[in-house]
Amino acid sequence: MSADTAVPVRAPEPRPASGNARVRRVERAREALRRAAPALAFYAAARLTGMATMAAWAWWIGRHPRTLLGHSWDGIWYAGVARHGYGLVLPSPTTRGVVFNDLAFFPLYPGLVHAVATVTPLTVVSSGLVVAWLSAGAAAWGIYALGERLYGQLYGRRAATLLVVLWGLLPHAIVQSMAYTEPLMTALAAWALYALVTGRPLWAGALSLLAGLSRPNAVAVAAAVVCSCALLLWRDREARTNWRVWTGAALAPLGWTGYVVWAGFRSGGGLFGYFEVQRLWGSRFDFGKDALRFVRHLIVGRDAMAYYVTVAIIAVALVSLALLALERPRPPLPLLVYAVVLVVIAVGGSSYFASKPRFLMPAFPLLVPAALALARARVRTVLTTVAALAGVSFFYGTYLLTVARMPM
Repeated sequence: MSADTAVPVRAPEPRPASGNARVRRVERAREALRRAAPALAFYAAARLTGMATMAAWAWWIGRHPRTLLGHSWDGIWYAGVARHGYGLVLPSPTTRGVVFNDLAFFPLYPGLVHAVATVTPLTVVSSGLVVAWLSAGAAAWGIYALGERLYGQLYGRRAATLLVVLWGLLPHAIVQSMAYTEPLMTALAAWALYALVTGRPLWAGALSLLAGLSRPNAVAVAAAVVCSCALLLWRDREARTNWRVWTGAALAPLGWTGYVVWAGFRSGGGLFGYFEVQRLWGSRFDFGKDALRFVRHLIVGRDAMAYYVTVAIIAVALVSLALLALERPRPPLPLLVYAVVLVVIAVGGSSYFASKPRFLMPAFPLLVPAALALARARVRTVLTTVAALAGVSFFYGTYLLTVARMPM
């Protein structure tokens, strides 16, 4: 593969005729998991160390780590939906005109939490953490599998492993260990993108449907699948008669659009009522005007450290997006579409400025340029970089949960 050759999105593969196809699939999955095991071990070590660091400080100041991880901010709302379903509407006690409605939260994660709490002796909070941790592991495996598929011929397993490690050592990676939906969405997105680049549009569409039930910005997964299928249909005449391509493209947006429409009518606002629910929360898309005003406030005034870190993360994300687009070999179209949509939503959304890094958490393709650069670097450079990132991640994650008093 030359440096200027784009990594293609493959056409669907024919279904194996042999009756042993299922056995072969299981064997391939075991082999893939074996190859990913070192990367998953590094990821688990990073997240366990991050949680242990936070827990030690939380105990020191008299806070309970389980409560901080499983029942903070949005985690409280998800636990409420898991326990009682939808229907809670509360006016903000501090901000006039703001109304909190639990319909703002998509149903897949609380539904899984409810299922785990029903079939096990775990509480809802503990079940939320279990679902989040399992999702984070599945996300790390999916990120590795995608990285290995795209860059394995050039860098072996180094780039894929580093991609997972970088994702696990983001400054705000503590979110991956919390009862939040980002790990679940990332897992579904990573495997949907993997399905696309390995010629499985039907699987990609089904995973995109599920991702669309997890978070509002999961529309990025549907956009990636639809664009990829459209490109395949345009380039490949044979694909135009393949029902899997058409079905995958049709399934991709159904989860997101289905919940948005249902929530709109459930809220009493009709077809677009969901966006009114979001607006009453103080969240809307204003093309970044509110973000620019807040950055100006940070320049001329003073505020919490988390806000300045947010500005730095957004700046790095924008630079990384440009580098990803310029990377050689060029990344597949679905990765670019997915990353662009996530960045646009995160930067262009209003309010909740400190939450923008969390909104960018599923945008792991932005880490590809850094992972490839480290894959080409010396071992000493890699170790120094990873150690520095680990120190920042463990310190900042502890700060976010135990010191900063702002919605994440």
